[in-house]
Amino acid sequence: MVTGVSVGVCLSFVALLVVGTYTAAAGLLGGAGAGVAGAVGLAKGAVPAAYQPLVQKWGNLCPAINPALLAAQLYQESGWNPRAVSPADARGIAQFIPGTWAAHGVDGDSDGDRDIWDPADAIPSAASYDCELAKYVKDVPGDATSNMLAAYNAGAYRVIRAGGVPAISETRNYVRIIRSLEKSFARPVGRIEPSRQAAAAISFAQSKLGTPYLWGGNGTPEQQGRFDCSGLTQAAYRTVGIELPRVANDQYNAGPHPSREELLPGDLVFFSDDLTNSRAIRHVGIYVGGGYMINAPFTGAVIRFDKIDTPDYFGATRVTEDGAKALPRDLPGSA
Repeated sequence: MVTGVSVGVCLSFVALLVVGTYTAAAGLLGGAGAGVAGAVGLAKGAVPAAYQPLVQKWGNLCPAINPALLAAQLYQESGWNPRAVSPADARGIAQFIPGTWAAHGVDGDSDGDRDIWDPADAIPSAASYDCELAKYVKDVPGDATSNMLAAYNAGAYRVIRAGGVPAISETRNYVRIIRSLEKSFARPVGRIEPSRQAAAAISFAQSKLGTPYLWGGNGTPEQQGRFDCSGLTQAAYRTVGIELPRVANDQYNAGPHPSREELLPGDLVFFSDDLTNSRAIRHVGIYVGGGYMINAPFTGAVIRFDKIDTPDYFGATRVTEDGAKALPRDLPGSA
């Protein structure tokens, strides 16, 4: 259990940290963002442990894909739900329509069948289909991976005819979303650009210190301005024009993932009883520096400062506008 720190003692401490956020950002803005070039590893826990070996292996099937890109597709399609069914009857973790599965499904685990519901077949099939499409559009100018994704969405013929990603809003959005999510699923290489919105998000959270926790709380007048953990982080980033998903385990994918040693004020910090699976995340707070976060802990507590270095610390996310915009809001089978 984390230990609370009195609000009064920490106010001046955090005020300095908030100012320091701008200073830290100014010193790092020249650094490169997290790239997805070269040999691509997966961010810690971003892919559920049951599927991580499959994604790492099959994500290297051809040069047009990588493990982080394949993970981004699967998350965007189903949220890692192997039983997902869409209104269009797309099925399973990779959301294949039965007709497409009949033509392109593979027996990934070599057990003698091609099961659309089995991730051991569906994940290899998604990678294989991507690589097939990449071959169809290999001579099209532009980025090979973006052209492959466009072919997945709009068909290879349209990509060939357009000489690249066609001017179809749905297709361009599909490519943009997957390429943005790719950065969240990739293990960062080098420094991650700091958030320009961090200090304002912290300032909002700081203004709510002492407010009683409310499960499902979004801070509305009807709720007397009370929040739960992810309601607080969502509201804090909303004040700077970034709309996060409602639940903590989706907020984890709103940007790249700094290590514990690279944390900056404004990063979201996450906690889970399963440190191998981001879908099991159950708590989130806003890092303020010095090993502390502001968070809405649990029923009966108030919004307060707590230490982040606990056995259930999962990891962190440096929220980006593009990362937040890319997150799916209506996954198949979601309420």
